[in-house]
Amino acid sequence: MRKISLSCIWLLAAAFCYGQSNFSRGEELLMQNRPEQAAIFLENAVGDDPAHAAAWLYLGIVYEQLDRLDEAIAAYRRILPTAGNLSANIANNLGNVYFHRGNTELAEQYYTQAIGFDSVYSRAYLGRANARIKAGNLRNAVTDYEQYLTLEPRSSQRSNIEQLITLLRAEFAAEERRRIIAEEEERRLAEERQRILDAVSASLQSAADNSQGISSGAEGVEGYEGEFELD
Repeated sequence: MRKISLSCIWLLAAAFCYGQSNFSRGEELLMQNRPEQAAIFLENAVGDDPAHAAAWLYLGIVYEQLDRLDEAIAAYRRILPTAGNLSANIANNLGNVYFHRGNTELAEQYYTQAIGFDSVYSRAYLGRANARIKAGNLRNAVTDYEQYLTLEPRSSQRSNIEQLITLLRAEFAAEERRRIIAEEEERRLAEERQRILDAVSASLQSAADNSQGISSGAEGVEGYEGEFELD
């Protein structure tokens, strides 16, 4: 059997790649989980066509995989205004990057933008729910989790999300009970304070009334009609 040299293999590979566009080769490498190689072709692809929304989207994804988050954000933001039917996906990815960076405010902003582009984009509801949990906006987080489960009834995360919703609702109920108890205690203390004030006021008034009938007998100044004698 005739052996094929290594140089021939490289030539065959080059010939194969030559027939592919930068975008299709970059996409293929991305799907093969080879982000470093994919980045080269996708960078060439957006250079060839700066309006290629999918190329920018994939480039942002490989930058995320390579932990080049500033470049991922720049790629997504570069194409978002003209991304067309990929707008929701790109805005959602921006939300993901900011969420992983701990910026829940911007994360929620972009998840909300993704939902604005596509009201049934389920992943954006899930992402926004997670961002709201981190920010302490628990009630709105529950609303988003419930919307996500409505859109994705077979989600692999359904059991975990339902448990979380149950825990949060129990927390809300406990918070409401604490609020009611606190209001009742505040009202009881206010009533007790008023009762004591009324008693003190009544006591002071009674003392004032009684004092009006008391006289020392020295309201006037006695005159002296005698004479002084000086030695």
